[in-house]
Amino acid sequence: AEFYPKDADGATPIAYLGARTIQCEGPGCGAEVPLIRSRWLAKKANRSVALQLVPNKKAKRVDFQIIVKQRGGWVNQDDHNEKIADPKFDGTVKRGSATCPCCGYTTPANQMRSQLKARRGGTKDARLICVATTREDASGRFYRLPKKADYAALESVRCELKRREGATTDPLAKVPNEPTPEGKGKGAGRAFSQRNYGMETFADVYTDRQALTLTTLARIIREAPKSQVPQPVRILSAFALGRVNDLSMSLCRWLTSLEAIAAANGGQNRMPVVLDFVESNPFGGSGGDWLGQIDWIARVVEHLQASVLSPGNAARSPAQVPSLPEDSADALVTDPPYYDAFPYSDLSDFFFIWLRRALGAEALDYTGHLVPKDEEAVVYDVAHGGPEMKDRQFFQREMTRAFTSWRGVAKPSGIGVVVFANKTTQGWESLIQSIIDAGWIATASWPIDTERPNRQRALDSAALGSSVHVVCRPRENPDGAVRTDLPGRQAGEIGDWRDVLQELPRRIHEWMPRLAEEGVVGADAIFACLGPALEIFSRYSRVEKASGEAVSLKDYLEQVWAAVAKEALALVFKEADTTGFEADARLTAMWLWTLNAGNTDAANGESTDDDDADDESEGGTKKVKATGFILEYDAARKIAQGLGAHLEDLCSLVEVSGETARLLPVAERARHLFGKDEGKVVPQRRKAEPQLDLFKVLKEADAESTFGEAKIARVGESVLDRIHQSMILFAAGRGEALKRFLVEDGVGRDPRFWRLAQALSALYPGHTEEKRWVDGVLARKKGLGF
Repeated sequence: AEFYPKDADGATPIAYLGARTIQCEGPGCGAEVPLIRSRWLAKKANRSVALQLVPNKKAKRVDFQIIVKQRGGWVNQDDHNEKIADPKFDGTVKRGSATCPCCGYTTPANQMRSQLKARRGGTKDARLICVATTREDASGRFYRLPKKADYAALESVRCELKRREGATTDPLAKVPNEPTPEGKGKGAGRAFSQRNYGMETFADVYTDRQALTLTTLARIIREAPKSQVPQPVRILSAFALGRVNDLSMSLCRWLTSLEAIAAANGGQNRMPVVLDFVESNPFGGSGGDWLGQIDWIARVVEHLQASVLSPGNAARSPAQVPSLPEDSADALVTDPPYYDAFPYSDLSDFFFIWLRRALGAEALDYTGHLVPKDEEAVVYDVAHGGPEMKDRQFFQREMTRAFTSWRGVAKPSGIGVVVFANKTTQGWESLIQSIIDAGWIATASWPIDTERPNRQRALDSAALGSSVHVVCRPRENPDGAVRTDLPGRQAGEIGDWRDVLQELPRRIHEWMPRLAEEGVVGADAIFACLGPALEIFSRYSRVEKASGEAVSLKDYLEQVWAAVAKEALALVFKEADTTGFEADARLTAMWLWTLNAGNTDAANGESTDDDDADDESEGGTKKVKATGFILEYDAARKIAQGLGAHLEDLCSLVEVSGETARLLPVAERARHLFGKDEGKVVPQRRKAEPQLDLFKVLKEADAESTFGEAKIARVGESVLDRIHQSMILFAAGRGEALKRFLVEDGVGRDPRFWRLAQALSALYPGHTEEKRWVDGVLARKKGLGF
């Protein structure tokens, strides 16, 4: 209670909103600048509360004021007679740079990071800017500015923490000083950026009050008398501590739409840096509350008790080493590492440091200070946990070792299930190659909804909507020996490439309609076809061309993607003839269909992007959040190839940047469609514009004509171009021009135009401008006599 004091009126603080700070580098300024992304505190349909910045140039600081919205107007929360005529809601941080409210100078991102790095992230001296409270006699959240009692509590915390740190030599009683993840490379380590801001150890991630609370709870669990607290209860209490920890870091943020705390990890499997963070009150009876987490764990135990489960055994052992007797298992199921998607061991460290402090090395049967990493089969693209580079070759080799070990444990008649939800083709190819190299035959793959659609990682992302379960069986003789190549083509051990290619389209044709009936579409359907397709290939220990040349899995998967793309396109257009559509239309349709599972309607929830997501890159150029429809480049290339299209020939439709490919929004195509012939567009991003002015583009096109809003000077070369031109005319309110374009120019007399427009209407996500625009064009069809 001393460190989380109640207010004088009995209100209970549940969250302390703070902000890291820098010193303004503007000439003659030097003011303290709080780093905040937004001034909103509550942003709901029936409730709006925000902060206003009050520059105090004389004191070289920024003060705050809380405002609320009432009857359409904003007023000072403390004096409703004071009207706020022009409230501001932008923060001081934008795209990694910080603007000083006192002088207007903008400190660039690299200098901002440099200042924070010198203060080990700026967690310990962060500015307390607001306190959220609850009241027993009223519902909802209430907000107030910090008071003397809040600062006095923080000073008491500092003194007590210093006293405790000096009074013990036991490392388990101290604030964690283990190193934070390095966050290097382009692989899984990209989930971390703490070290860019100077947070070298875990102590730098916590405020003094958070560190004091967590070390106290860990000590109570560790020192609880064994006669009174059985070991299972101690372990479950440590699990609750881990949940409190997730809500008690300076990496947590305030969700204005929910008026609640977003956990540092919270299921998104990364730990973004948060400049304006929130500190929970673990004893405040709200989010992050200790007793609430104990109750959560208790409910899990009650559920498990009520479930009919067989007793099981858990063992800590590398997957590459057999932990069961040979030929002993009827079924083995695994959810292996997702290539470079998640840094499992590094994420575990954030929780392991507190498990170690709560339970001790003896209970954990492990003496290490951090989670072991040397054998972890994850792509980091740097050395991680040891001297060896953890690249694609490392991942594939270690996964092959694991699956080989697994096959030795399985009975010859046994079955294996591999759960995989990675959306990169490289990840899939590496995993499948490992399965085949280890002596397994992939026989089927099923997408099963194991993920919550509103989980943080799924919101507005291209994450797979389902986890694909690859079913496989050992490629063994009845005696358990692995079937090996035989001379010639005996017993089907060596497959004929021509036979495989002949069977593949038939197999895909059998599966795609079935998946569609089950509602499996997009990337989920593509990967769901891999199992049936792989059964054809992996039944052989080797597939050869007529020349005797071995066919690689990579070459075969190219054929699988092509077969899936063709079959999917037939489903998109149902029984319609697709041969009349040009390559750009076929690619657009398949592109949107592929994304359909991951990006449906507008996502609910609040963005949890990194505060440095819009930072400057190493070269000094700003990272701008891309719009449009984004796919992994390799997936886009394979889809295009399967449809007979080439990305390099469609530069006005697709932009390639690094490992991603972007189907351009229709608005970004306006200048290409209505402007002068620019020839081939160079595949690199145009200079960022706040919003493309369709009116401006069309006025420029009108200027080329002596009749003002006369005919469109340049009718699109393809059906897709002409549909996009129609959509832009509709969006700009150019009704007469649209009518002339469709009727007088004869565009609407092409049946392919309406057939493709109808397909695009079904494919564009419901929240996009494209969906609204193409529906607007379709609505004119009947009235124009088509």
